[in-house]
Amino acid sequence: MIIDSIENAFKYQHLHPQFAKAFQYILNTDLDLLDNETILLEDGLKVMASQKMGKTTAESLEKFECHNQNIDIQFCIKGNESIGWKPRQKCRHPKGEYSVEKDVLFFDETPDMFFKLTDGQFAIFFPEDVHAPMIGDELIKKLVFKVKI
Repeated sequence: MIIDSIENAFKYQHLHPQFAKAFQYILNTDLDLLDNETILLEDGLKVMASQKMGKTTAESLEKFECHNQNIDIQFCIKGNESIGWKPRQKCRHPKGEYSVEKDVLFFDETPDMFFKLTDGQFAIFFPEDVHAPMIGDELIKKLVFKVKI
């Protein structure tokens, strides 16, 4: 997992060929104009824009998730978002089976830590990162990039 501010995104562009395109999208798009929508930027890279009220910790932990085929870049446009995290190798209680179609596996676990993102900050979640996003008590506007491994 990586947590940082968009000003430092250049440090991570070498980690995956499509990271630079995702960060360029953030820097070159009028984010105020985005609505709840999914945009295919290119093969293997899509972005989902959302603006929703935050969830309780319990609601978010119902979908304590990780992915096998995608890396998530979650960028906070506006708001205060808390996210739970735990390394996948410590998770022992899967909730159901892995969905190939949705590329998601849920766990019935307690996060090892919570952290906050606010305006202009992002987190990168790799397949080994189990995460529970969207925790908060206000409106959260964010982007979630799905980067194919």
